[in-house]
Amino acid sequence: MLDKISSGIGWNWKEFLFQLFLNILLFIFYSFDSRQPGIEDHKVLIFLTYALGALVINYLLIPQLYYKKRYISFIISSLAVISLVIFVEEFIIEPIYFANTQRGEFRGVVYSLLDVMPLLIILSGFKFAWDASKKQNELEALQLSANESELQFLKSQINPHFLFNNLNNLYSYAIDNSPKTLTIILELSAVLRYMLYDCKEKYVSLNKEIEHLENFTKLYELQIEERGKVSINVDNKSHGFMIAPLILSVFLENAFKHSTASLSKDIDIRVFLEINEEGKLHFECENSFEISSNTDDMPHGIGLVNVKKRLAILYPKAYKLSIHSESNRYSVVLDMQLNRINQ
Repeated sequence: MLDKISSGIGWNWKEFLFQLFLNILLFIFYSFDSRQPGIEDHKVLIFLTYALGALVINYLLIPQLYYKKRYISFIISSLAVISLVIFVEEFIIEPIYFANTQRGEFRGVVYSLLDVMPLLIILSGFKFAWDASKKQNELEALQLSANESELQFLKSQINPHFLFNNLNNLYSYAIDNSPKTLTIILELSAVLRYMLYDCKEKYVSLNKEIEHLENFTKLYELQIEERGKVSINVDNKSHGFMIAPLILSVFLENAFKHSTASLSKDIDIRVFLEINEEGKLHFECENSFEISSNTDDMPHGIGLVNVKKRLAILYPKAYKLSIHSESNRYSVVLDMQLNRINQ
């Protein structure tokens, strides 16, 4: 019996101290009588009987029966415990202390229940509240772990996606023996270095992300050559803020992919970024495309799907993403609230 109770308890020191404090507090209220100062022996014994009954219900019956949805067994067992508590009080303790008095006589089931149930309900109610709070913390920790796993998976998808696109372009330059091949390799190396080594953390310095975005831009300028231009304008490059890595570059990569897929010339990709002193980031990425080309999948590429999921996980209710396709221009506008580095 005791082994089952100890295995069912499974409490930590915080719960033990909480239950100890709760029992002491309830005992003070139970034993206090302004007409008879002091603590009487029979009240100590009766309260200990209540406390032991609550202990069995809270740490044996609730986890072993109620939480396992064995409700009928839980009700029957709880009634048995309550009956035992009433029996000990009415037929053992009170006859000892109040022999040959009216109080030493059994006063009926209803009166005994009204005497026992309030304390048992309070003790059991706080146990349910404690377990609910503990379960909520576990669910939040599990959700956080799931989010972390999903973020790592999403970031692992971005790197191969980017590498696949750029290696194809690099291969074509190498076949043509272009003198820009070595420059492209250096720019690609800088971008991959950031992805592989600087992006291990959940957040990076905003300046590092901007530098990565500028390297991205240089890489795409080399690939487009005379077919168009890629420009980036950063207003008020700010220190002291952090951002989730590889958020902004996905939009630039998407713009480049669809511009080059639909246009052979007059490619125009523009990026604008600004941040104010409160850490509110405004980002715009706009690109040209041919209306007659197939652009139905532009808002649904793997990169955009991933970045939307990451934004929802990392910046819940702290960002606004707008994607528009109008005439021969495709635009993405992202507003988000960033955190300070020391926050």
